[in-house]
Amino acid sequence: MASAFETNLATAERLLTRFRDRPLGHFIDGREVPGQSERLFDNLSPIDGGIINRVHAGNAADVDAAATAAQRAFPAWAALPGTERKRILHRVADGILARAEEIAVLESLDSGQPIRFMSKAAERAAENFRFFADRAPDAANGLSLPAKDHLNFTIRQALGPVAVITPWNTPFMLSTWKIAPALAAGCTVVHKPAEWSPLTAMLLAEIMAEAGVPAGVANLVNGLGEEAGKLLTEHPAIKAVAFVGESTTGSHIMAQGAPTLKRVHFELGGKNPVVVFDDADLDRALDAVVFMIYSLNGQRCTSSSRLLVQSGIHDAFVERLAERVARIRVGHPLDPATEVGPLVHERHLNKVLGYCAIAQADGATVKVGGVRAGEAGSGGNYVRPTLFTGANNRMRIAQEEIFGPVLTAIPFKDEAEAVAVANDVAYGLAGYVWTRDVSRANRVALKLDAGMVWINSENNRHLPTPFGGMKASGIGRDGGDYSFDFYMETKNICVALDTHTVPKLGA
Repeated sequence: MASAFETNLATAERLLTRFRDRPLGHFIDGREVPGQSERLFDNLSPIDGGIINRVHAGNAADVDAAATAAQRAFPAWAALPGTERKRILHRVADGILARAEEIAVLESLDSGQPIRFMSKAAERAAENFRFFADRAPDAANGLSLPAKDHLNFTIRQALGPVAVITPWNTPFMLSTWKIAPALAAGCTVVHKPAEWSPLTAMLLAEIMAEAGVPAGVANLVNGLGEEAGKLLTEHPAIKAVAFVGESTTGSHIMAQGAPTLKRVHFELGGKNPVVVFDDADLDRALDAVVFMIYSLNGQRCTSSSRLLVQSGIHDAFVERLAERVARIRVGHPLDPATEVGPLVHERHLNKVLGYCAIAQADGATVKVGGVRAGEAGSGGNYVRPTLFTGANNRMRIAQEEIFGPVLTAIPFKDEAEAVAVANDVAYGLAGYVWTRDVSRANRVALKLDAGMVWINSENNRHLPTPFGGMKASGIGRDGGDYSFDFYMETKNICVALDTHTVPKLGA
């Protein structure tokens, strides 16, 4: 009987046949189409560095075709009753679950994420669509704001065609986190996925079309960020840009959209602290610390990449941590036993490994890892989970987003120093606090420069809550009605009761 690993490999080989037969194109106005230029780029495997498939590089004509299709489809989609959008979006969720295995396997192959995490990607993506589908009928609702002589009421209206630009770390789930609320609000979409992990974006486009999303409502353009992405953020038909990725890229997108006054929503980088006080439940804290930096290959924006540990327990806690890190299983992403898979691209691998030399030059210690994993010459982007100790917050390893399975441990004396160190970075996405002292937990949470704080917990997402960061970590919030605040315009309508005096001129 075949093992789960062998079954996954066989499924992968079957699925890849389609993508090897012809270059991956775009999905515009309801169908897959080739690029209008002859330029292609290689989609490389994180596992062995080989070519998975070739992809059409979107150009100005491709971007214009997609944006024009979205603009043409917008009036009818926005006018569709919310109850009908709800029905269609629930069918999208059904379609995602029907292809759950396909999504998980392709996502693991393309991004290097372990199948143990990607096996839930379809479930989370379907949940995103169902959550916003159920809110579609009430998306336009506003407030009654009566005054003495007038009645005021507000409504929300869909913004128009929007660009959704998604990253390579968990591409399928993150694309649904943006596209689902946009469609529920009545917007149309042009999606530009990351060029390092493009495969599952086409699956989502097909699923949406099969579920009854009308032609032109959800479009896909593949390509390089500096070309297709830039063209999309500059296109006059696009009214807003929702982007997940690096902070520097976000600043470029803001500049590119400025001439056409585009609305922007950014989920950007983070250098998130996890603060462990000496009175914490140290067993649970240790589990959360390990999970939140080494799961998903350390490639998630909310990873707690700085460990701040109170001085009295620092050495003992770090020793226990080092033992756990050394035992993390690195391997093929389709092996269910794998805990850390290959990083998405060789360029990213070199960036992550480069921080080991930086750490040592700054005086820190590479306590665990810091080297490539796997057989020499295998071509895979494997790295040993890494732990830096003997660090302080001024070092580059404590200030810069590494975005890999790399953790920097820093001691602190007391609550005031913990808060000061936690806040002393350019970012402000997430924070984690471990203590049994309820008052201290709340004091620290209130003082952290972070859009989200978890107390005595790892990152636990509740879809109605706001998701987003401060400072260089982003602009705006996702989740619940916070998403509709971005994808919709709020309009006030004032109705006179004919009881007020109208001013007169020239009478």
